[in-house]
Amino acid sequence: MAIEGARKLHSPISPRFLLCPPPVHISPKTAVSPLPLPLPTGSLTVSRLGGNLVLPAGPSAPSTPRTAVTCRLSVPRGSDTGETGTMDTESSDRSPNPSEGSVLRTENLSYWTTRRDGEVRLRRGRVSSDQQAPLTVHDMVMHSATRYGNYIALGTKRRNQWHLLTYIQYYELCRRAAKGFLKLGLRRFHTVGILGLNSQEWVIASIGAIMAGGICVSILPTTSSKAYQVIARSSEINVLVVDSSKQLQKISQVQSSLRHLRAIVQYKEAIETQQPNLYSWQKFLDLGGHISDERLDSIIDAQKPNQCCALVYSLVATGPPKIIMLSHDNITWTTAATVQSLGYKHPPRGQEVLVSYLPLSYASAQILDMWVAIAVGGTLYFSPQDAEKLGDIPHPPGAGYLTDLLREVRPTTFLATPWMWDRMMDGLRTSQLASTVLRQRIDAWAMDVGLRTNKKRMFGELHSSLNFRLAKKLTFRRARKLLGLGHCERFLSTGVGLSRATLDFFLSLDIPIYELYGPSECTGVHSLATGQDFRLLSCGKGLPSTRTKVVEEDEEGIGSINIWGRHVFMGYLGDQEATVKKTDGYGWLHSGDLGFLDVDDFLYIKGNSGDIITLSSGRMVNPNPIEERVKEHIPLVRGVLVVGQDAPHLCALLTLKCQVNWETGVPRKALTSEAVALCRRLGSQATRLEDIVHNNDPVIAEFIRKGMEAVNAEAPSESARVVQWAVLDTDFSVGGGELGVTSRLKRATILKMYQAEIESFYKD
Repeated sequence: MAIEGARKLHSPISPRFLLCPPPVHISPKTAVSPLPLPLPTGSLTVSRLGGNLVLPAGPSAPSTPRTAVTCRLSVPRGSDTGETGTMDTESSDRSPNPSEGSVLRTENLSYWTTRRDGEVRLRRGRVSSDQQAPLTVHDMVMHSATRYGNYIALGTKRRNQWHLLTYIQYYELCRRAAKGFLKLGLRRFHTVGILGLNSQEWVIASIGAIMAGGICVSILPTTSSKAYQVIARSSEINVLVVDSSKQLQKISQVQSSLRHLRAIVQYKEAIETQQPNLYSWQKFLDLGGHISDERLDSIIDAQKPNQCCALVYSLVATGPPKIIMLSHDNITWTTAATVQSLGYKHPPRGQEVLVSYLPLSYASAQILDMWVAIAVGGTLYFSPQDAEKLGDIPHPPGAGYLTDLLREVRPTTFLATPWMWDRMMDGLRTSQLASTVLRQRIDAWAMDVGLRTNKKRMFGELHSSLNFRLAKKLTFRRARKLLGLGHCERFLSTGVGLSRATLDFFLSLDIPIYELYGPSECTGVHSLATGQDFRLLSCGKGLPSTRTKVVEEDEEGIGSINIWGRHVFMGYLGDQEATVKKTDGYGWLHSGDLGFLDVDDFLYIKGNSGDIITLSSGRMVNPNPIEERVKEHIPLVRGVLVVGQDAPHLCALLTLKCQVNWETGVPRKALTSEAVALCRRLGSQATRLEDIVHNNDPVIAEFIRKGMEAVNAEAPSESARVVQWAVLDTDFSVGGGELGVTSRLKRATILKMYQAEIESFYKD
């Protein structure tokens, strides 16, 4: 039976595919806390009167100005931001049920813990905007279920047919999943591991695990059996949720050594071989039929916002991964602050549409896709279920299924990594170069107008000229349509390495890319650019009520970035030594990243302290600014790795812009159309890598040499000059293993892969 009067759907999909959900069950105790966001008029607060669910219209909350605090040297002191604390989580000055209107008091707790069942002090300042009431994950999900009940929440395309869930159905499935986990023996503060590609089942399992009093562990789909064994043992996984037989085979290799593992749930493919304690998704959901609502409600009511609900793994170059503990408040507060900063709309004024394809095992992708969608009543669409046949590498628009998905669902926000933005630029430039001479001239004129106009907008000049409006009609709309982003209002980039050339290119097409910054230790988001706070190459300003501190600045003004706010993690599970190194008693997180704040408090990231190269002379050099200058002066170059640890001078490995095989994610040997066009302008006939490597093309070799001279001319010292370089016979890529999913260089991996080339630099 179809739902009648399904509310406005920001998608081309008919509501006839939606089935009426069973009655939603909402605990009378937990249904009283509205989401602490500036809400539009008509927001709903839940109450119980005589057993009937009543949804009265409530007044909108007052809008809170975005006020991030930045500083360089001072350390805040005082009752909430300055008192030191030991790592002790035994006591809590708190009434038993936070959902019943009591105040969560954490002043007597430490900011840090290394225990799964520990509680931490929340970082709340003295101003009113810092005093938002803390929420559990269930509070946030329940609020959206009651407020946006019949709006579409999730969508997945299977066999060319859309399967959609409303918020009421979403919430009820999360409760069924929670009961299923309880039936399988999930213990309080034990974990549920999720190993698979993004899907409806992924997010339902995650929320269900948290509702059941467990902790969700999100695991990257490309994780090996050995790495999974380490993760499962250290986090004591009770239940594992996998998407396919491929992932199940990984687990079978190490399952006998996992003493805490009680059951496995497979949610995508049909189970090929039956085995004990292996359940299909539907059988798993049916397990909880004998678990009462009262039992689940009592577990939900016992949860506290300052307790752990999620684990995120931080992979390191050497040694076991670090296990980052995130609290309920980390997730709900960071989500609320992100929504406030980016100005998302809420139904009924409009519904946000998002597409989830970046791995949800990354904190930033999880916040910006899964949790933001819930908070604003948006619709979250997933890649087609057969997209996994193309591999585990996210494909940018223009690579097939993602373009088709974007064109069909018309997202209002799009999140990508620098690697993907670069590939999207390649696709647009290829299209431009293949067009007629007249079209190329029109596009060039329009892009010049777009770049000049948008640079003025960065500094408050909002007037649009007649030329800009004409350029928008002739070029900008065509470019967005080609990418499948014709209805997009926000273009976001997560990760490092987005070049000035890429930013300028998209800005000239009236596509301002808002960069964001945030390690997993601060729940994936610390600072972000917005339409009001936007500078090229900057990650914008900190979230409301957060603090940024830059210390130990060098001669270029670049220093270590420290972070303070309610998004900062609880600690590393079971690793007090690492937690102490990463944090201090005043609540500051030492991110390990390097950067600076400009006079307007915009944050710029310039590398990581782990990347610093120490020459044999003892001089320490940050390679990141050098690598950025190389890409700026040599536009043929895509990837750069500066080397020189314990060596007399710096050298560099260079990669050129190559096409990519989207089935494998591995670069081809053919140069991109843009690179070929540049070669032609220089007088070279090169079209493939082998035409250039080993100095086979003297024209290109001379072009690179002059570019490196320009790079060295800008070096702040003799130690920062690059003496030798080599062009590799492949490009860096995610599929090749040189880049992480967020485009960060895997420096240790590259050093091992190209050890022979590096050693050849220093033979003489």
